Amino acid sequence: MMTNLFSIFDPSTSFGSPLNWLSVGLGLFFLPYCYWVLPNRFTVFFSSFTTVLHREFSVLLGPNYKSGHTFLFISLFVFIMFNNLLGLLPYVFTASSHLSLTLALALPLWLAFMFYGWLNNTKHMLAHCVPLGTPGVLMPFMVLIETISNVIRPGTLAVRLAANMIAGHLLLVLLGNQGPNMSSVLLGVLLFVQVLLLTLESAVAVIQSYVFAVLATLYSSEV
Repeated sequence: MMTNLFSIFDPSTSFGSPLNWLSVGLGLFFLPYCYWVLPNRFTVFFSSFTTVLHREFSVLLGPNYKSGHTFLFISLFVFIMFNNLLGLLPYVFTASSHLSLTLALALPLWLAFMFYGWLNNTKHMLAHCVPLGTPGVLMPFMVLIETISNVIRPGTLAVRLAANMIAGHLLLVLLGNQGPNMSSVLLGVLLFVQVLLLTLESAVAVIQSYVFAVLATLYSSEV
């Protein structure tokens, strides 16, 4: 029995141990089999899907990107998407609803971009703090604002993903707890609403993983 609403995000509530964190690696079992003689439909779909992502991220990275850079962001997208979608299944822990996971994805990426930019493109990083056409009087304030907006980037990436996952799951749980107290007619309406919300959450799971990967790509292109 849940002590509070947020206990559904506790990995120890189902089995009495934090083994639910192992669900983070469940996506590896759904990856296509690359050693088949003939590719199956899932392999063809996955290859086409990653090709579209590669083209999209190549455009975002700009003309100066090097071959292979998009694989980092494609892997990031697939990892987050699998975790978000698996969290919608019954009795599967939603790892992407925890800041300990989302911040662990966002912070190292941001630090790597910052170290690379300041060590290799110092002038570009300094010029990026002052937008083109800024009056001389406003330059100190623009540097301060740009620095603050740059520092909070990993936090916004992590909080955005975790908050969206938590909000949808809490809504599903709140509506689901009202089922035993409803009549049969209202119960049918509730089930219909739950199915609609589950469909919406599936779309949110894919969209949020895409937003996370796209923002990481844009941050990389700036350095």
